[in-house]
Amino acid sequence: MGDIPAIEAVGLVKTFGTTRALDGLELSVPAGGILGMLGPNGAGKTTAVRVLATLLRPDAGHARVLGADVVSQGGLVRERIGLTGQYAALDDYLTGRANLVIGQLGRLTRRQAQARADELLDRFDLSQAAGRAVKTYSGGMRRRLDLAAGLIGRPEVLFLDEPTTGLDPRSRAVMWEIIRELAAEGTTLLLTTQYLDEADQLADQIVVVDTGRVIAAGTPDELKVRAGDDRLVLVLPASADRAAAQAVLKEYAAGPVQADDTAPQLTAQVTRRDGITTEVVRALDAAGVEVTSVTVQRPTLDDVFLTLTGGAAA
Repeated sequence: MGDIPAIEAVGLVKTFGTTRALDGLELSVPAGGILGMLGPNGAGKTTAVRVLATLLRPDAGHARVLGADVVSQGGLVRERIGLTGQYAALDDYLTGRANLVIGQLGRLTRRQAQARADELLDRFDLSQAAGRAVKTYSGGMRRRLDLAAGLIGRPEVLFLDEPTTGLDPRSRAVMWEIIRELAAEGTTLLLTTQYLDEADQLADQIVVVDTGRVIAAGTPDELKVRAGDDRLVLVLPASADRAAAQAVLKEYAAGPVQADDTAPQLTAQVTRRDGITTEVVRALDAAGVEVTSVTVQRPTLDDVFLTLTGGAAA
């Protein structure tokens, strides 16, 4: 592929009546990368995925997947991508194996489709349930089968639209493991999610989308820096001199030192730098102040959303 992005969108616009779902959206994902797309409800995330997967035609702008235009070369794009999440067309009355095989009979022989289905059923821990109707599956099993259906054609690019929404923690952890394995094998992934920790854990790059456009982009750490300073939390034993501790902490704080009335705890925003925890501990010791713990908390992606969009992620 050289320097050609695996996924590229330039100036995408899509309107539905008076609603402008995409308003000049710009994206670029290198081959083998994982892009996390985050944003409030109605930000345009799902519309973007539908355009990139050739399910919707943009009103303006253009997009390419693996170098192929999603409008003029839509058939070629569909041959090389997988899509899972809100679009899975599973038949509740067919077995898990049949759902996988039937969708591939146009591309593979029946024997090839059956062999690939069995491989994926084993990988997703669904072999024992392969002969059961999908309507008997749990939510986690259905979601894993959704992902298997998106992978059966060995896609080079996979679009995952909120793949873990509603899953229990164990099923969610399994999906994370599978997504990491796919990335390690070289699959390019675009992941939309309402879980900030999911994007933090999985994505190489993150774009924050609001009102149909990208309002921030970068690695998870780069975006956290935009949310502000670190937060230093000082927990004191009951016998500690709180006033003395507050005086020490004030020397390092980038703002006011806040005391917790319900617990022996002080907090303050501090400028990020290596070794600050050690410096604070030494200063407290020199002042004769006993401490239980000193920790530095970095801004979370929740903080990024509050800073950039003025609301929570969804």
